Amino acid sequence: MPVTDKSVAASVRKDDEERVDTVDRWDESHHGKGLIKPPDQLELTEAELKEEFTRILTANNPHAPANIVLYNSKRYRHASVTQMIVHFVVEGSLLHQDSDEARRQKQIGCQPEPPPRSNFSSLANQWVIYDAYMEELQKQERNKEKQKAAPSKKDPDNTKRAVVSTDSHGHDISKVRKAVKIIERMVNQNTFDEIAQDFKYYEDDSDEFRAQEGTLLPLWKFQYDQAKGLSVTALCWNKKYQDLFAVGMGSYDFNKQEHGLLVFYSLKNTAFPEYSYPTKSGILCIDIHEQHSYLVAVGFYDGCVAVYNLNKEGMDAVHKSTAKTGKHTDPVWQVRWQKDDLDNNHNFYSVSSDGRVASWTLVKNELVFTDVIKLSLNGAMSEGTEGSQQPIIACGTAFDFHKEIDYLFLVGTGEGKIHKCSKTYSSHFLETYVAHSMAVDAVKWNHFHPKVFISCSSDWTIKIWDHTINTPIFTFDLNAAVGDVSWSPYSSTVFSAVTIDGTVHVFDLNINKYEAICQPAVMAKKKGKLTRVEFNPIHPIIIVGDDRGYVTSLKLSPNLRKKPKAKKGQELATGPEVEVAKMDKLLSLLQQPENSTA
Repeated sequence: MPVTDKSVAASVRKDDEERVDTVDRWDESHHGKGLIKPPDQLELTEAELKEEFTRILTANNPHAPANIVLYNSKRYRHASVTQMIVHFVVEGSLLHQDSDEARRQKQIGCQPEPPPRSNFSSLANQWVIYDAYMEELQKQERNKEKQKAAPSKKDPDNTKRAVVSTDSHGHDISKVRKAVKIIERMVNQNTFDEIAQDFKYYEDDSDEFRAQEGTLLPLWKFQYDQAKGLSVTALCWNKKYQDLFAVGMGSYDFNKQEHGLLVFYSLKNTAFPEYSYPTKSGILCIDIHEQHSYLVAVGFYDGCVAVYNLNKEGMDAVHKSTAKTGKHTDPVWQVRWQKDDLDNNHNFYSVSSDGRVASWTLVKNELVFTDVIKLSLNGAMSEGTEGSQQPIIACGTAFDFHKEIDYLFLVGTGEGKIHKCSKTYSSHFLETYVAHSMAVDAVKWNHFHPKVFISCSSDWTIKIWDHTINTPIFTFDLNAAVGDVSWSPYSSTVFSAVTIDGTVHVFDLNINKYEAICQPAVMAKKKGKLTRVEFNPIHPIIIVGDDRGYVTSLKLSPNLRKKPKAKKGQELATGPEVEVAKMDKLLSLLQQPENSTA
């Protein structure tokens, strides 16, 4: 039978379909996957599949209204409708390099100050490492022995937990505490860097045009939140660590006696005190031991005296007088450390309104007192209840010991007199000076000249004395009650005083014998009163305290610490002898009956 083209093509198509079907079944059997069509899928022809449909996409907002009409009194009009929709917004930071902003940013630059560097080298070998481990092991064993030696009777479980905590973390905490304190000082020094630079380097060049005048530059202001409502009643610099000073706080008002505060500030960290000791009674006086700078003697308004040890932990004093151990019955106005006794026991003296000048000795854990002298009004007697006569007690308000003669000291009284006394004679005074018409607020020996001392009072006057003469050699009227006076440690003729009107007075008798060469107002009259002033032992600054609990530091300009100029071809003499000679020259000019009054 003849084979046509149509039959051949049909057979070929059938073979292809069978081949495709075979391949599909092979794929399904090997891969487990196949094309599954839904039974209701629309079947399209080849021509329908190849047909193209054209659609145009526009940016019109399909939700925007198209028939908004605006009306006014003249005509109708169609309003334009925006077709833009914001789906996402991000602000970039790229700038065109030729824009003004890019040019300004290119011109800004800074160079930080490099941190200080130090070279360190050491040798680490087997023996050094072994010694370090053994030393650490011994420290841990000592800590364990200390904790076991003092167990708590009330709660043994808490004691065990405390021992474990201390053994595991105590040493690490001490290291962290020291590191944190160093970081805190660094932060504060960076914060107050301008003041620190002024403290170290600034000198007032305008002093060259003021031959007999000087200025005081304000530096740091020390304040503490817990000191609100308290007055600065005492200031004392640490002789060993010259950046550290103590502040005693209380109140001079009899009706406002609540509590007190003993605070220690450092010039290295002016924002917060280094130590703080709250007290139940107001503090009136403090003194730091010269050799053992961690011992601080304190006198209180309630008549107690106490000794604080900065090396001991806790807020309580290590020694404190009581009624059984001879405490004063009235406020203690002054305390002063003295040389150790023959048994090497520390001792200090105190003076109070009860008329007693007492010596206090630190014997083991006790504070032993001895009455050195009892102040009384000369010639004034009072009759006792049984007909016997008793001396009228004089109120002691200030005292100071001679810098060279150990047994000699001065005592100021509330009656305005100053008594020259001796430790060896308790029955009478060596000399009595009728000094002031009101209470003597301060009396201090000159640091250089053995004959000269200074006194101040609320009667507005400051007087300078030669203790061999019973009349003052200088008298200065400051037109306001004088709170405190202090000799400078670098010159025998320079001293400073503060008055209740907020003024600091700085005198140099070698420049001007009649008036102060600097009298700045540190605070306004209505805001408060200045109470205390002290010179730093080595730095050219003074600190002044007020009745708001603030302490302000001030830097002396060059004219306030001027030294004599050396002549050509001669070396400038220095030392205590030069300062003694300056004061002797002033005394020789005043060898006449009249007193020099300013």
